[in-house]
Amino acid sequence: MSRRARFCPAGLPVHLIQRGNNRQPIFNCDADLAAYANWLAEGAERFGVSVHGWVFMTNHVHLLATPAHDNSLSRLMQFLGRLYVRRFNYMYKRTGTLFEGRFKTCIVQDDRYLLTCLRYIELNPLRAGMVKDPGDYVWSSFRAHAFGVCPRLWAPHGLYKTLGKNEWQRQQAWRDLVSQTLDVEVLATIRHCVNTGVVLGTESFREKVQRLRN
Repeated sequence: MSRRARFCPAGLPVHLIQRGNNRQPIFNCDADLAAYANWLAEGAERFGVSVHGWVFMTNHVHLLATPAHDNSLSRLMQFLGRLYVRRFNYMYKRTGTLFEGRFKTCIVQDDRYLLTCLRYIELNPLRAGMVKDPGDYVWSSFRAHAFGVCPRLWAPHGLYKTLGKNEWQRQQAWRDLVSQTLDVEVLATIRHCVNTGVVLGTESFREKVQRLRN
């Protein structure tokens, strides 16, 4: 029996997690991270996915992205997985699967929920104890939002652009936002939504998404 297609409708932001199989590392060095980022950027352009935020951890990846078409995100991840796993297996003389069965997703309301989810993503290295400041971690979108570092991968979301009248104001506003501690309940809600596929948003927004699904 074929698996039900991933529901990622065009125009709605999605929080995506891709994990290593059995929580094993998927990146062993900066060259691995750079290869993944390069193919992610190439695939996003090819299949019509705007990548607003990301963090690449040792054994998993978070993305916040908006697909231009209903199948854009699935095609991107298939493309990325095929190229990256082939490279990883060749480099480390291994065979078989690298990623957990299927990436996890949840639709995110284009509202305060989106900016909260983006903060959650960029603060991952801090929560993991890898850095003391999110700006010290190269492999996330924080430096794009906070300091204007503009990698090919980045497509800033419209809500981010409303944080200020110019780049400096937006960057300062983002640094201020990220410096605020996320409530434990907020963290739990975001984790629950992406791990179960529940929409991150208001009840009325969830009902709207359900009507689209039906």
